[in-house]
Amino acid sequence: MLRLALPLALSCLFACAHGKGLSREEAQARFSKLVTDYFDEAFAFEPTAGTVNGFHQYDPKLEDFSAARVATHVQKLQDRLDRAVALWTERVALPYDDLIDLEALESRIRADLLEWEKMGFRLQNPMTYSRIPGEGIDALLKRDFAPAPERLKSITARLRAVPAVYAAGKANVKTPPKEWTDLALRMANGTLGFLQDSVAPWGKQAAGADILALADFNRASTTAYAATQDWIHFLEKQLKPRSTGSWAIGPAFFTEKLQTEDMISEPLDALLAKGEAQLKADREAAVQTAQLIDRRKTVAQVVEAMQSDHPSAKDLIPAVGRSLEGVRQFVVSKNLVSFPSEVRPKVEPTPPYARNGSFASLDAPGPYETKATESYYYVTPAEDTWSPAQVEEHLRAFSTPVLAITDVHEAYPGHFLQALWMPKVPTKVRKLLVAASNVEGWAHYTEQMVVEEGFADTDPRIKLAQLEEALLRDCRFVVGIQLHTTTLTVEQGAERFVKECFQAPANAYEEARRGTYDPTYLVYTYGKMQIYELRREYLSQKGGTLREFHDAFLAQGGVPIRLVRKLLFEQR
Repeated sequence: MLRLALPLALSCLFACAHGKGLSREEAQARFSKLVTDYFDEAFAFEPTAGTVNGFHQYDPKLEDFSAARVATHVQKLQDRLDRAVALWTERVALPYDDLIDLEALESRIRADLLEWEKMGFRLQNPMTYSRIPGEGIDALLKRDFAPAPERLKSITARLRAVPAVYAAGKANVKTPPKEWTDLALRMANGTLGFLQDSVAPWGKQAAGADILALADFNRASTTAYAATQDWIHFLEKQLKPRSTGSWAIGPAFFTEKLQTEDMISEPLDALLAKGEAQLKADREAAVQTAQLIDRRKTVAQVVEAMQSDHPSAKDLIPAVGRSLEGVRQFVVSKNLVSFPSEVRPKVEPTPPYARNGSFASLDAPGPYETKATESYYYVTPAEDTWSPAQVEEHLRAFSTPVLAITDVHEAYPGHFLQALWMPKVPTKVRKLLVAASNVEGWAHYTEQMVVEEGFADTDPRIKLAQLEEALLRDCRFVVGIQLHTTTLTVEQGAERFVKECFQAPANAYEEARRGTYDPTYLVYTYGKMQIYELRREYLSQKGGTLREFHDAFLAQGGVPIRLVRKLLFEQR
């Protein structure tokens, strides 16, 4: 059993009550400066995140993950950590809300240092560099936060920076696992298509009659395209032959990652037992639900029949669009949560550069974006190059009942609705520091919650679909731990997804492979568990309606659920 002690600064939260301290005004000024300095450096280091969150001074820049820039980033992170710890040790008299934010910020800084100084997990992954150009340029292209000619200048600047992104990748990536290189190749080829089919025509239209702007754009675009071709050649000819490394981060890093990113402190053996127990419970519930649908068939046969009811490859995106409004109307009619806005997401195919194993995702503007409102509910289509059998396996993940549950998760009242709440959150820290266990836990929680509130009453297959999706997350829970702390292989992990979680073989492999680069994807199920526990406590102590609890939860932002609990109950 492995246990890591909580950092001193975290363990003394609200307990340090002696010693000479700063005045409240001095403490608040120091904390405010710390918050500003942390985010200034965070967005300077990852400018795409700055763009997405609405800080457009970073628009002309692209990520620089060179060794020198990473070293500078680590130095600045250490400075921010020292200042955060000093605020605790000086026994500051900060207001309650600031103390919560300080705890969240210190934990995130420790998570950043774990990533960039100790693990180097992202630096060693070629997918990191394959994704940056497409993601950075698309963030400027798809939202109308400024006139097109103005955004064109920033896109041109980012296109010029693409060769440096790949140069950093070539210098940093040594011997990754083959699974990462395979996905990096898929993403880089997607970037080529994106540059040619989306960026080039957009740039021509945005330039209009400005011949000089178009010439600058065309030169930068040609440079970026050639650099991407060269990166693909590097991946295929140089990196692939030496892609023999391990993805496993080991028990110590796995535990520290959970503690610092999500404030989950349970030992790994207890976590694994919890995941296995939830998998067993959801499997038994799926068997019972399948019997209600067709007593003559096994649960596997009922699920197989349900998965056969799916849209065609051509109709996949339109089918999602048609189903979405009905899901929204259900949530509204049941008065489950408040809607801060009438804006709807656009359903579109996942961009080619981002097709790395995800089946669906939500891309919403950040909480400081004041002009653009475009949100994108992405669904990953079947590739044109796939065989009919591969297409069929992919589409089985989008059965009609599962699509309804996916709509809940990605849009209403899942990710999209939570994104609509973020601008209303009161502090910068809680707006911008997002724990995966919070946002993924919320989205996964809503799947089960809406079924409990009657969403499956007219079609029991929706209940089975909800359990199928729960089992998928349960398998992620146990497989993620085992991939990184035991000798479990991707193929063995995929076998569990097939046998225990009703996934088609190709989709099961994608899910298991995702676990190699997303170690803690247990946060879906774990976060859902935390929210149910918090809901029971909230309604027991404070009373009120389900809507009141949901509104109270969403109003706290994206910080770890442990801190949401402190905010709701003001526990000092």
